[in-house]
Amino acid sequence: MVDLLPEVLRRWQAVEAEARQHFRCAGFGEIRTPLLETTDLFCRGIGEATDVVGKEMYSFQDRGDRSCTLRPEGTASVVRAALQHGLLSQGAQKLWYAGPMFRYERPQAGRQRQFHQIGVEWLGAESARSDVEVIALAWDLLARLGVGGLELEVNSLGSPEDRQTYRAALVQWLEQRSEALDPDSQARLSTNPLRILDTKNKDTQALLEEAPTLADALSSESRERFEAVQQGLCTLGIPFRLNPRLVRGLDYYSHTAFEITSDRLGAQATVCGGGRYDGLIAQLGGAATPAIGWALGMERLLLVLEASAQADPDGTAAGLVAGSVPDAYIVNRGAQASAAALALARELRGKGLVVELDDSGSAFGKQFKRADRREARWALVLGDEEAERREVRLKPLQQRGEESVIALTAMAAIVETLQTP
Repeated sequence: MVDLLPEVLRRWQAVEAEARQHFRCAGFGEIRTPLLETTDLFCRGIGEATDVVGKEMYSFQDRGDRSCTLRPEGTASVVRAALQHGLLSQGAQKLWYAGPMFRYERPQAGRQRQFHQIGVEWLGAESARSDVEVIALAWDLLARLGVGGLELEVNSLGSPEDRQTYRAALVQWLEQRSEALDPDSQARLSTNPLRILDTKNKDTQALLEEAPTLADALSSESRERFEAVQQGLCTLGIPFRLNPRLVRGLDYYSHTAFEITSDRLGAQATVCGGGRYDGLIAQLGGAATPAIGWALGMERLLLVLEASAQADPDGTAAGLVAGSVPDAYIVNRGAQASAAALALARELRGKGLVVELDDSGSAFGKQFKRADRREARWALVLGDEEAERREVRLKPLQQRGEESVIALTAMAAIVETLQTP
């Protein structure tokens, strides 16, 4: 688990601001759920045979002897909240969330035990068109953020009946080759065999090239639905690749599953993943309700954005990850100047400008060096002489322009000058 320092948080907030506006335009409202839920929610919702429930959850008994868990993902909590508050009785719900999740897994670049996600859940969405809309929402957000090297992979997990048919065929095929599987895959063979398709073991991956695919087990209805999704993506001009080995790691998914990757970190890195989960709401005690959603990991996204910024220094990603630059830096020295500078900074901040006030009292030369290091656009210079005359000197630092002197009472003129491109 890591601390988020101011410079990192500034980038996160820029991403979240873009996401918030993006979701608002699509009619999604924000929801915030507690970090702590009953363990049973995730055992029922995610599946006891999954790695998340079996190996990775932070669970403990509280003082009331109840088993509680720090949420490992967002979907189950959002569905629980929608059921608890009767939201589904008001029709379909388009919701989004952002916040920390917790999994006890091996820390690595872009993956910590406390990690953060932005996600959307569309509860009550049934049509293939809603699948396309949700995928487009993710694709367009990443494009809007300036993420480069994007690739969309899609697959159909079919209906529960399709998966049962496929599971039986896959297990039979794998059992005949069990000795060639890696230890993790051998363990999954009796608990969650579909997760073997998502193995990272190179030898098992090579073996699976000859395995039966889920596409072979899809019913005609599931095939038609998946073809409609593909046609919708083509209509929107969103490129995609079929990946018959793509499965999602949680048990509640059905039909459309997708991942969006980027090659900006060298190898393909998954930035966003999601899919349809028509059975989850009934599984958690509600009426049978179709639903679809996705989540992206903030830590991984920030790494990809930084790589995209290096690849395109003038692109959108570069603007998001760039350091915060003040509009003005107030250079001041002397008793009268100090008081006038404090009042000036407060008034300019009230006008919406980003203003840094040097509080060192050191020589002007040192203060100007600090202003240059902060890459401030303007220096506002106040000595006791300027304060006595009720004036301030405006000196351009990062752009062309003439130095000028403006009365402190002429606030509109000062603001206009500082806002000049």
